[in-house]
Amino acid sequence: MQTELLAPAKNIAIAISAINCGADAIYIGSTSFGARKNAANALDDIKYLTDYAHKFYVKIYVTVNTIISDDEINDVKQLIKNLYDIGVDALIVQDTAILKMSIDGDIPPIPLHISTQCDNRSEEKIGFFAKIGVPRVVLARELSLTNIKNITEKYSDIEIETFIHGALCVSYSGQCYMSCYIGGRSANKGECAQPCRKKYSLIDDKGNLIAKDKHLLSLKDLNLSNSIEELVKSGVYSYKIEGRLKDELYVKNVVGYYRNLLDKYSKKSSSGKIELNFIPDLNKSFNRGYTDYFLHNRGECYNFNTPKSTGEKIGIVVKTDKKSFTVKLKNKIKLNPQDGLCFDVTGEKGCLINRVENGCTIFPNKMPDIKSGDMVYRNIDSEFEKSVLTAKTSRRIRADIKYKNHTLTAVDEDNNTVSVNITEMEQSSNPVKMKENLVKSLNKTGNSDFYTGNIEILTEPPFIPISKINEYRRTLLDKLMNERLANYSRDVPKPIKYAEYFQNKLDYRANVHNSLAKSFYNSCSVNITEKSFETKQPSRQVELMRTKHCIKYAFNMCKSGGRLFLRDEKGISYPLEFDCSACEMCVLSP
Repeated sequence: MQTELLAPAKNIAIAISAINCGADAIYIGSTSFGARKNAANALDDIKYLTDYAHKFYVKIYVTVNTIISDDEINDVKQLIKNLYDIGVDALIVQDTAILKMSIDGDIPPIPLHISTQCDNRSEEKIGFFAKIGVPRVVLARELSLTNIKNITEKYSDIEIETFIHGALCVSYSGQCYMSCYIGGRSANKGECAQPCRKKYSLIDDKGNLIAKDKHLLSLKDLNLSNSIEELVKSGVYSYKIEGRLKDELYVKNVVGYYRNLLDKYSKKSSSGKIELNFIPDLNKSFNRGYTDYFLHNRGECYNFNTPKSTGEKIGIVVKTDKKSFTVKLKNKIKLNPQDGLCFDVTGEKGCLINRVENGCTIFPNKMPDIKSGDMVYRNIDSEFEKSVLTAKTSRRIRADIKYKNHTLTAVDEDNNTVSVNITEMEQSSNPVKMKENLVKSLNKTGNSDFYTGNIEILTEPPFIPISKINEYRRTLLDKLMNERLANYSRDVPKPIKYAEYFQNKLDYRANVHNSLAKSFYNSCSVNITEKSFETKQPSRQVELMRTKHCIKYAFNMCKSGGRLFLRDEKGISYPLEFDCSACEMCVLSP
């Protein structure tokens, strides 16, 4: 089975690193309308990236996944035209206005992937998108393996993309209005202020304090590395890593890890041999603790103590003095200068190592407030980070070369074929040596994007100077790359059409922010009763977020009666509502 490893990129340099570490596709933001406003890239940069990626048959997807206002419609149309013209393979979209643009022929025929921001958590929603004819849907992170299997079996005519690693939004994607409510920064416009990572207290309707100043909406990070084989067998095509704001270290390490893992169970959808020259380790990258979320069952997906990365537990403090402390380390743990340590589950107390004596006595840059018995965590492994960032990762395409009757022919791993004629006619005085020189020179692909596989000399070659062989080889491989690019073809999507939606009435949670989106839903037999939350906040009490994370479950209060409230650090209380039949929780407006 062929699969796609889809990697995030904040900028072009990180994207190229992800490609070299084995990504089959990259998703990246353009100049505007991406759900990560701080990860924008110029069109010229995306053009450069697209040209680089297509050499390896790697695809480039651009995020145009914010909601759009009426006065932005023409800008979006122009952006999409520009992205199509520079060779982008697909767009990731949220606003149904773009679907209407496609139906009306107002944008070029570029594949539209339905973003997880469209709240793709039900089979009915996936079925609707399958009926209108989109090629791919990005599933909600909250779905179980059983849900995913049902979807891939029922809607086998569309590609299914699912997240496998990275940060988790506590709300169903596209259904969080808390940031917009608190400070006017809309998650659906790419401006989320992450109120889910703030501290809250939990109180009941009698004023009793159940939990004080905890990160009650903060989730651990997703890690489905132990379930990749099951996901491949379930029919998932694209495996998505979250992280368009993450740095190169994170992206290289995580992409490299999942490349090695996916290769055990499927065939990659791009080309080239990957050489990492480092050993990936997911525990070394930023994480808030890992969870498989709801893939198998409801587990402990939350981390109430901190939204920071505490790192790996490496030992325990056994002795302290004014300038140093000694740690009893786990087996095979080696500490180095510039390692970062922390000493409690909140990640607040920490230091950098200046010097290590006897392997376990640490002289820090500042002496932390610690005592014997405190646990020690390492959240910066300087040697590992150096090994990843300095590793000479490479990606090269196999080319088999044969010589026959004055012709050199190269065939790459995707069966692209080119030839170069040999003009020399003088018979070699030493045919054996000539053949050896020819093979040796053809093997030297240098800094090209190719490496040689089989080299066959099928007839006796004439005398060819080594400098001339090198010239023929360079010409041959240049022609082969040009042939690869000429034969690269973008997917041509089938036309999108209207279809009846599975509901006949939608409110602000449909995120209809413009007239084209409203018209799209009207054409699908839906009455839009109110426009987006960002257009006008409803005057009634409404859901600010809906989530599968349940505070009642976390505090073992499922059978308790009475109302619960989240109180923020400013003293504002948000009522909680529980849908126990669906095992969901809502945070309501005050």
